[in-house]
Amino acid sequence: MTSVEEPARPNGRIRDAARTKAEILDVATHEFARAGYDGARVDEIAARTRTTKRMIYYYFGGKEQLFTAVLERSYGVIREAERGLDVEHLDPVAAIRRLAELTFDHHEQHPDFIRLVSIENIHGAEHIAASEKLGKIGSPALDVIHRILEAGQRSGLFTADVDAVDLHVMISSFCFFRVANRHTFGALFGRDLVAPAQREHYRTMLGDMVIAYLTAERAAD
Repeated sequence: MTSVEEPARPNGRIRDAARTKAEILDVATHEFARAGYDGARVDEIAARTRTTKRMIYYYFGGKEQLFTAVLERSYGVIREAERGLDVEHLDPVAAIRRLAELTFDHHEQHPDFIRLVSIENIHGAEHIAASEKLGKIGSPALDVIHRILEAGQRSGLFTADVDAVDLHVMISSFCFFRVANRHTFGALFGRDLVAPAQREHYRTMLGDMVIAYLTAERAAD
């Protein structure tokens, strides 16, 4: 590949490559979330980062690769938060509630992530499927859920024989819907799901729902 000289700052210093890439990803995240994959324009991203389209192509290879890089970083943020979750000192009920709260808080704080996931679903997850990095990233939350479920079942606190992926779906779907569907839900039912006054209500409701499912008596087959 032919070397491309980094654009200089106004004071003449060479821009730091890592910082430049991070700035591009910041702006690209917002642009893709705002306009979708098809509507986003690399020219607009370049203008808002005070760099050039050529430089974006140098770093990322093109629009498709840039969108994939945005997805990789966005998923990496939630995965890093999951890896940092410390629930080993908690009883299983408190631990699963804490995991649910982590997902709730992350989805609320990262609405662009919700929009990016929605956009990628529209495109059939083709960028995720093609990404070697995303294919290996997995979900640390599943490991945590496995350990919590095993501890809860050993202690007798959890009566349900629950699959970790199913529980992950249950938690994620509530958190995702609350952010992704706030506008349509509000228009139809007159309630803002992310209104600050309702935040603790829904956060507690999620934990209660998950714990009720895990502790409910199951009818015999």
